[in-house]
Amino acid sequence: MSSNSGSDLKVTGIDFLKSQNTLLHHTDEYNIENLVVRRGQPFLLQLSFSRELKAADKLSLRFGIGEKPMKTRGTLMSLSMKQEKDLSGWQISIVKNSGKECLLSVTSSPRAPVGKYVLNVKTGTNIYKPPNGPIYLLFNPWCKDDVVFLDDEAQRKEYVLNDTGCIYVGSAYRIYDKPWNFGQFEEFVLDACMYLLDNSKLKLINRSDPVSVSRVMSALVNANDDRGVLMGNWSGIYNNGTSPVDWIGSVSILQQYYKTKKPVCYGQCWVFAGVLTTVMRCLGIPSRCVSNFNSAHDTEENLTVDIYMDEYGRIENGISFDSVWNFHVWNDVWMKRTDLPEGFDGWQAIDSTPQEQSGGIFQCGPCPLKAVREGDVYLPFDGKFVYAEVNADKVYWMVKKVNGKDKYIKLNTETQDIGVNISTKAVGQDKREDITAQYKFPEGSKEERKAMERALSFIRPSGLTPRAHMPSAMPMAGALSQPAALCVAVSKTGVHLEITNKEALYPGNPLELVITVKTSTPGTRTIDLAGSCQLQSYTGKVEASLGCVKETIKLEGKSGRHRKLAVFYGLFTVAAWGFTGAGS
Repeated sequence: MSSNSGSDLKVTGIDFLKSQNTLLHHTDEYNIENLVVRRGQPFLLQLSFSRELKAADKLSLRFGIGEKPMKTRGTLMSLSMKQEKDLSGWQISIVKNSGKECLLSVTSSPRAPVGKYVLNVKTGTNIYKPPNGPIYLLFNPWCKDDVVFLDDEAQRKEYVLNDTGCIYVGSAYRIYDKPWNFGQFEEFVLDACMYLLDNSKLKLINRSDPVSVSRVMSALVNANDDRGVLMGNWSGIYNNGTSPVDWIGSVSILQQYYKTKKPVCYGQCWVFAGVLTTVMRCLGIPSRCVSNFNSAHDTEENLTVDIYMDEYGRIENGISFDSVWNFHVWNDVWMKRTDLPEGFDGWQAIDSTPQEQSGGIFQCGPCPLKAVREGDVYLPFDGKFVYAEVNADKVYWMVKKVNGKDKYIKLNTETQDIGVNISTKAVGQDKREDITAQYKFPEGSKEERKAMERALSFIRPSGLTPRAHMPSAMPMAGALSQPAALCVAVSKTGVHLEITNKEALYPGNPLELVITVKTSTPGTRTIDLAGSCQLQSYTGKVEASLGCVKETIKLEGKSGRHRKLAVFYGLFTVAAWGFTGAGS
């Protein structure tokens, strides 16, 4: 109460100065009536009173988040003119006091929980509640004291403010971009993100931590455990929903989810990654889509992909759930890792595609890229799984019947096939940036093998239990293979094997393979040749056997033989009938 007037001081209105504040906070593009600001940065409020504000008047602003905000839980901040700084790190000051109006500057803590804050202004015994709704508080990559601070304006524009882009799909032989509308500023998108936060099991105080927020969002973008945003579907049958290949952006997905509060049908990896990018950028966490080609799916956490074949070279589906996908898309998010030893800040991998359970639910990350690169797979979260995706070894086994029992014979180990052409959109340019070196040392280098040895040292020596897995069964149909040659030299015997298809595979054309067996040393060689051609899904599952060859070849001296294996177009199109799309 004023000591100079007989009337109580009352607030008659608050101007959130939206245009001015949002421009300074890089939030002016959000299509929402509410004020949207970023934490750790001042914003202005213009208060109007019933009379002039005096020094003796009691004035305080209360910002609360959640249903029952409490000071002891860090969810209620009370800012008084008598005590300009709240214990939680929020600050308030008078910029200008003129007549019945007062311009205030409010600075939230750079460690404040993100979300919707209700503002109440108390003057003596009077409380004023603004009619224009809550204030939305986001992470702040422009604030040096925020753990998501990114010290590069071009990168902030790309990874926070850019609402369009592309996602790279296809195969290691043919990479192409899929345009994507992230649309993080569109109507109801921010509200959808806030709804996800409100309905997560994340404590309000933990909303201050981008590690916790990004991890819970990797779970909430899929609908497997918590009726999240997207229902995955790899069957090729999309009744009562939208085919994953038909989505061109995240906006309609998030808008539909916010309207119905039910999972949207259907998604695959690039759709999950596109939506998660939108959610992260919308909340203020720098994010990018990452595409990994020849991506390993290690279900046993042993850093190998075990492939089992019969005597014809045909892959057996039922022995191992391990697989290699043509490509898989996930996300990187930028933040400090205050929960880890020094040196693991920066890009962290997260993945919302429901592949393997972590902590009992389908979520993945955040996992530091540096930990992946150096083999520190013990660090949280899900380091073993992410490491295997980009750097697992492929181990081939032959299954033979011996006395009625299966015998497993190790044939070969490939150490350089997994994790190639790891791609993201370049900063400020519509072209692909190869970020493979951020995930791994050069294949075959001493550093890369040392990282693998270090990673293997953290693997349990025995008793590995496969985690729950998600079945995938959709053949690749989007990327056409280029002419290629596979050469295998058996140096000890001087035998060389080469498999080629001289022409690219286009719709309507047959697949023609030429198998060449050569010897480079004198003498007689008897060679047992066995091979097969199979139709596989992009996740590595065998859908059909298209042809095989098995014969014994005799070669004299330095000579060679050619064998052709032709697969007519009708055979593999019939086998793949009903399946569309590409991706993981």
